Formats: sequence, structure tokens, C-alpha cells
Amino acid sequence: MKVKLNGKNIEISKKEDLYEKIEDFRNVTALDINGEKRDLFSIINDGDTIEPIYYGTKEGLDIFWHSSAHIMAQAIMRLYKNVKLAIGPSIAHGFYYDIDSPEMIKEEDFPKIEKEFKKIVKERLRIEREDISRDELLAVYKKENNPYKVEILTNIEDDMVSLYRQGDFFDLCRGPHLPNTSYIKHFKILSVAGAYWHGDEKNKMLQRLYAISFKTKEEVDEYLEILKEAKERDHRKIGKELDLFSIFPEAGPGLVFWKPAGAFMRNLIEDLWKKTHLENDYDLLYTPHVAKKHLWETSGHYEFYKENLFPDMEFPEGEHYLIRPMNCPFHILIFQEKLRSYKELPIRYAELGTVYRYEKSGVLHGLMRVRGFTQDDAHIFCQREDLDEEVKKLLDFSIFFIKKFGFKDFKVYLATRPEKFVGDPATWDQAEKALENAVKEYGIDYEIDEGGGAFYGPKIDIKIKDALGREWQTTTIQFDFNLPERFDINFINDKGEKEHVIMIHRALLGSLERFFGVLIEHYKGDFPYWLAYKQVVILPINDHIKDYAEKINDKLKENGVRSYIDKRNERLGYKIREAKLKKIPYFIVIGETEREENVIKPNGRKEGELGKMSFDEFIEVLEKRKNAED
Repeated sequence: MKVKLNGKNIEISKKEDLYEKIEDFRNVTALDINGEKRDLFSIINDGDTIEPIYYGTKEGLDIFWHSSAHIMAQAIMRLYKNVKLAIGPSIAHGFYYDIDSPEMIKEEDFPKIEKEFKKIVKERLRIEREDISRDELLAVYKKENNPYKVEILTNIEDDMVSLYRQGDFFDLCRGPHLPNTSYIKHFKILSVAGAYWHGDEKNKMLQRLYAISFKTKEEVDEYLEILKEAKERDHRKIGKELDLFSIFPEAGPGLVFWKPAGAFMRNLIEDLWKKTHLENDYDLLYTPHVAKKHLWETSGHYEFYKENLFPDMEFPEGEHYLIRPMNCPFHILIFQEKLRSYKELPIRYAELGTVYRYEKSGVLHGLMRVRGFTQDDAHIFCQREDLDEEVKKLLDFSIFFIKKFGFKDFKVYLATRPEKFVGDPATWDQAEKALENAVKEYGIDYEIDEGGGAFYGPKIDIKIKDALGREWQTTTIQFDFNLPERFDINFINDKGEKEHVIMIHRALLGSLERFFGVLIEHYKGDFPYWLAYKQVVILPINDHIKDYAEKINDKLKENGVRSYIDKRNERLGYKIREAKLKKIPYFIVIGETEREENVIKPNGRKEGELGKMSFDEFIEVLEKRKNAED
């Protein structure tokens, strides 16, 4: 038979011939057959197009970890009685399984589960797919009294479903999976936590076991080291140590209170944001936090996202209002207030608009997932002729911000038209071309997500990599062909006719809360000099030289340096240690000698001891540091 392997036509007499022709076959976890991920030893037919899926790739690890989740579930069911399985997906780093068990699994139980996991690996159990009638499998799970699998199956419309079997274990699953359990050599349970079914606190609390697996012990050890470092960088831990923000249970989960240090740094970010937007010809807006419900019914947000909206409020006059989940309708109202000419376009509205979304408590996570957050939102109203230029400007502006905050590694993802979409195909094509041209012209790495765009328009997402190599989404440049239709947003074109505007949603940083959390973890709280709450602390060795300390402090402030004197009645060593713990960029110890010689003796977090120098020399040091960060 003839097949196409990695784009090349080859002829094989039997399936085994194919495997011999696949390079590095031992590292293949599954096959992509005609665009569908299939098990490694699936049936091959004449004319098939085949691409190997390798261990180490995103897709390969996803399959590796999903198979590992099944083995972990099997080990748990062997060790514990009356366990009911819920779901066990692979995630960005590893996998988890949610279980309902009458017996609580504790950290001290991990070794025995890992031992049973290894036993299953050594048994080399074949992992086999079985297609089965949905009703037949539903009856099995009902007999086992498993409400979670019953619910999942009830929501599946297909008559036939698939399960995967390994020995005495089976699980409802779409697959694909590894050929047998021996592929997974090294496994480690990371933690156990409570998790509500569907993340909804109204549902039962399950036990969620997080774990990781790799082919080699070295990979596991390397990952555990990264995990240890990630815990040290946890923005919740550092936020508490540096007293940056708090979330009070009395006020409600997911609502952030910015404390003096965090609020000051946020203000610096906002000032930079406003200044650069004005320089880039944006008009800044402030809009209300509530509005009539019908506004979001018109936009479609209520219909599509009502589960994530706060309940509406009924006022005495009978009107229903919503706390705003999005800023877009407000900007549209301002644009529509008068009829616009093509000569006025493009119009760029920007707002640091705080929005509120009812995220389930089970998914809330420090600053990264909250219920109230501020978007650095902008909406651009333009015509077709503006597309190329506007997208180039947006990309350039986005990358300016990424680099300003010290991120050097980032990647662009371009999502194109899905099967179901609104708008004119020609406009979609033009928008996609504008996005791709801008990325190509900039010369940066990008990946096309075919059919991955929203139904209302194509988009660019930019993801930055932090100090641990983790990806975080910041910028989104999103075309919207839906809202101009829903709100009938027009301008008068050069022919004197009404024409729908092209509308672009855009966020550079995303939410300020989430971005600040990323900054904390990226820098481990040791922020760039320009962003630090306090840049210099002065440590006089006794009260007799406080006048000289005040003089130095006043001169620093006159030069725009955020400095202060630590006047507490504590030992010098304690004050130095605390200055380091607070990650203040510079501290200056002042004694009798420094006062007599009219010098200072600064110490930098990055540079160490700088030696004795004049005040003017120290200002030069600070200016060089500041300029290097610009």
C-alpha cells in the first residue's frame, strides 16, 4: 500500500514496514493519521497521510501524561476501596485525577501509590481502545454508582463512545494513549488538594492528586527543581512578604486590596501606560462600573457569559442593571454618539477599566484568577484601508511594553477563521493577512492556529516567557466583526455612504492584577530599579548622625530617588538584613567617618559593596542603572 509519511510518498507491504521507516521510532507516542490523533499501532490504510507524534513535543507529552493519569487512577483503585473516578486530564505540566474516596489521601500515602504505579508499569499491561455503545457504558457506570461518569456520558450525544482498558482497569476516554504501561518509567505525585466537581462550590468536594511523569529520572529531578523554584517565586508568598496586596475573606474571594507598596507600583505602571497611549494618539476614557442589562444583551455578552456574570440588580423603577463584565459596549456608545466621517478614522479609545466576573471559588488563584480586575483595554474603530498600518502599530506598541518590563522571550500565536463565523469572508481574509504581514515584517517567531479564531474575528495572542520558561499571555489583538453588526456601528465613507466600521479589541498587558502577579514571579520580587517601591534606604549607625542622614535623604529626593531613613531602634545588622529581605535596590550605611569625609558608602543588591563615594558619584550610578533599564 502507498502512504504519505512526513510529506513523502512511500510504499509498504505491511504495517510494520511503516514503523521501520519512522525516524527515532522509540520516541513516538502516537500517530497523526489524516489529521486525527490515533494510537501508535492503529490500522493503516492505503492512501493515509501519517505524521509521528514524538515524546517531548506538546502533543507527545499530552498523550504521555494522559496515559500516566490512567495508571495513577488504576493504582489508587487497587489500594483504596469504594473509589469513584471523576476526571483525569493532562495539564500544562503533568496531570491530575479527581477522585471521590471515603478515605482521605495524605502526603504520607504518596510513596505507596508510587510503588503501586511502578508495579503496574512493570506488568507491561497493554492499553487497548474499545468502542462501545454509550447506553451500555452508561449502564455499567450506573451499576458502579459513579455519578461523575454518568453525568459525562449523559451529556454526550453520540451513540458510540470509547474506553481504554489496561488489565482490570478501564476508563471512559477519547484517547489516544501509549501502547502499554511500560513506556512510563518515572513518576512522582506532587500534591493533593480539594477540588469541587466542575469547580463549583455547590458541588461535592473531591480529592485532586497532581503528579508528573517522564521517561528519565533526570527529567523528573529537573522538573522538581523547577517546581521548588516556582514555589519560592509564588506571587502570593512574595506578595505577603513584601506587603504588596491582600485578599480579605470578609470582603469576598477574588477581590484584591492593593496595599501602599503594591498600589504605588501599580500607579507607576498606569502612569507609563497613560503617557505612552497619549503619545500613540489614543484618547483616554473613564466609563461607569454598572449599566442597564440590555446593553450586554445587545452585545451578546449576557447570552454567552451569563454563568460568569454577577447577578443583575433590580432598581425601584424596574430597570435591571449589571456590574460590567466588559468595557466594549461603553466605548461603542461614545463612538456612536455622533455620526463619524472616514476622515476622523481611525479613532482609538483606551481605558484602564475595572470589570467584574463571577469566577467559581475553586479556580481563584491569588492575582492570577480574580473576580474583579482592571483591563488595559482599547478599542480601535477604523476602515479597511487602515488595517495594515493599525496592526503594525499595535504589534510595535505591544512589543515596546513587553521589553520595557524586561521580558526578552516571547511568541506570537495567530488564530484564523473557524468553520462557523460571522462577517464577510473577504474581510476575514484581509484582517488575517494584516495580522500575518505585521508579524512577518517584525521578523518574530509565530505559529498559526488554523481555525482557532473566535467566531467574530481572527486574533493575535502574544505569550511571554518568564524566568522559569513558563508562558503567560499578555497581548491580544482581536478583530470583531460581530459587535459592529449588533450595534450597527457606521461611519460615512468617501462616497458619502454609510459603512460598518472595522473594530479591533486590544489589550497590551491583559489584566493589571494578573500582569503584576507575573512580574512578581518573574523577578522573584526583586523588581527593576524604576519599578521598586523604595529605591534606597539610609541606615545611620546611631542618632548622633541623623542630621547628615536627613541631608542625604533630602538630596536623594531632590534627584527623584524614592528614599527613606530607617530610624528604628534596631541593630544595624537587623536593618541590613531586612533591607535585603524587602529587596530594596540600594542601602547606605552612614557612620561618623562618612559624615566627617562628606561621603556615603552604598551597597547594591546586584552590585554588592560600591565603596566610598561622593553623593554626585552615587547619583551617576543610579542614572546609569535607570538608563540601562530603559
